[in-house]
Amino acid sequence: MRERAVSGTSEGPAPAADLDRPVVTESEIDTSPRTGPPSGLPYRSVFTAAPLAMAVVDREGTVVSANDSLAALLGGSPDGLAGAVAADLVDLTSDARTWHAYREVLRGRQSRLRCTRRLKHPDGRSLWVQVTVAPLAAEDDGVLLSVADISARRELQARLRHLQMHDPVTRLPNRTLFFERLSAALEAESYEQSGTGRIGLCYLDLDGFKAINDTLGHRVGDRLLAAVAERLTRCADEAGHSRTSSPLVARLGGDEFALLVEDSTGTEQLAELAESALRAIQDPFDISGQRLSVSASIGVVERHAAGTTATALMQAADTTLYWAKTDGKARWTLFDPERNAHRMTRQALASTLRPAIERGEFRLEYQPLVGMEDDRLHGVEALIRWNHPQFGVLTPNRFIGLAEEDGSIVPLGRWVLRTACEQARRWQLDHPDEPPIFVSVNVAVRQVWDSDLVADVAETLAGTGLAPHLLQLELTESAVMGSAGRPLQTLKALSDMGVRIAIDDFGTGYSNLAYLSRLPVSVLKLDGSFVRGFQYDDREAAARANPADEVVVEAMIQLAHRLGLTVTAECVETSAQATRLRSIGCDTGQGWLYSRPVPPDRISELLGTPGVQAEAGVGKS
Repeated sequence: MRERAVSGTSEGPAPAADLDRPVVTESEIDTSPRTGPPSGLPYRSVFTAAPLAMAVVDREGTVVSANDSLAALLGGSPDGLAGAVAADLVDLTSDARTWHAYREVLRGRQSRLRCTRRLKHPDGRSLWVQVTVAPLAAEDDGVLLSVADISARRELQARLRHLQMHDPVTRLPNRTLFFERLSAALEAESYEQSGTGRIGLCYLDLDGFKAINDTLGHRVGDRLLAAVAERLTRCADEAGHSRTSSPLVARLGGDEFALLVEDSTGTEQLAELAESALRAIQDPFDISGQRLSVSASIGVVERHAAGTTATALMQAADTTLYWAKTDGKARWTLFDPERNAHRMTRQALASTLRPAIERGEFRLEYQPLVGMEDDRLHGVEALIRWNHPQFGVLTPNRFIGLAEEDGSIVPLGRWVLRTACEQARRWQLDHPDEPPIFVSVNVAVRQVWDSDLVADVAETLAGTGLAPHLLQLELTESAVMGSAGRPLQTLKALSDMGVRIAIDDFGTGYSNLAYLSRLPVSVLKLDGSFVRGFQYDDREAAARANPADEVVVEAMIQLAHRLGLTVTAECVETSAQATRLRSIGCDTGQGWLYSRPVPPDRISELLGTPGVQAEAGVGKS
């Protein structure tokens, strides 16, 4: 006849499997002082006729009398309830805390008890009731038990909670409910007693949905989202067919969905679920008489629940979804800790880049540019290094891309330009009897667009006293070829100033040789991949060589010379390479054959030496 309470705080009927598990929270037990109802005939009349279900209970906990409303609520008659144990009628014994509080009221040590219980009517209906136990007046020995039916209120609360916790378009659990379930799954008591102790997540985003939404309207877009939700739910049901539960499918917002797998068995299970979801979504949708096609990108994360937080799991899933997008879309990608560590390092570098410029954490090294005919030092290329306090010495490939993205390349480029020119002028003053060497500085395209490069160069040359022809600015081939507007005007202004312009890594980009005649360029720096393909003296190296590279390099050198340009070969590592480059007319060489990038004082030692190759070879060690 009675059904134990499930939850005093749950906002809706609990599942049938939970009916025997009592839960009472502190807020449900009201112990505030109250004065009991008066005794006498008027009280008895009110008691009998009151619509509120009530019973008078003696100090032993036995029902003395009950009114008709209580009998109707519990089923039976008032006389039939007399003599019954009150605590059994309204389930006050199912948890120790409520039972203790109830007995304290009976003994007069506590003034009031109020709690919520779930009871079962004889006709099978479940009732949510609020039970109140309070002492009668001083002259009446006993307590008054009242029971209020709050089922309608609970049902309304359940409906409101459902609306609050579900997406109106797809009717799936929304972001709030998803995180509630995720957080509960990551609590220790959820996985320590049973299950695998693991958790998995497929974080899904539709490819091409925005185009459909923008062109066909939000109504069609919403219908497409609802159709996607149905297919994902079907995938989840199929995945959970042979398991204790199906994955939770939720819409997190926009065109993002999540499939949460509690007690996952490993990455294989998550991979199968992701594959199933991809196949389901790739099939065309018939929406409002139109055949629509979309795909999905999925980030997959699977790990031990212990030590994992909801925030960390979602961050990993979001990162992995981004990888899936950048890797080509229409695919699933598994979380890779090593790849994530690299991303985190990149993020850490990006956040400290600008302050590092202000703190002076950068320095320059210089790599010799050596004449092929005389093996003498003609110039140097300035190469930046970051003395990072956490990651050590970082080369440009670790942070220049970040600097270009956030714009810090502009102040960093100014620092490099000024420092390199100051050093070149210092070498000139320290070695007045030697021909002055030029310094080559790399320039990013963003420096041309986001700053007045011409003014920066003019100010630097004037401030350091370095002659313009002793400064060479290097830009990549992709940045120079096809230049128009401001970049081309900047290059012409710098060339008119007397500054040398070099195209770096030539041969890997557009390679529009005819366009060279219209550019204010004076130097081509051949990409090192051509030099590596040159033939070698030993048989093993010769087997790896590509004879076509030498033909291509010779042709480029001849064309450059016809256009009045000089040529520098990068990545010269052996004497055999240098000999062949010299034989086909290459002007300058740069590479480990001559020296690695070295501090300024080492360049000072090389000035005036008859053969840089012989002297600088120690730079390779």
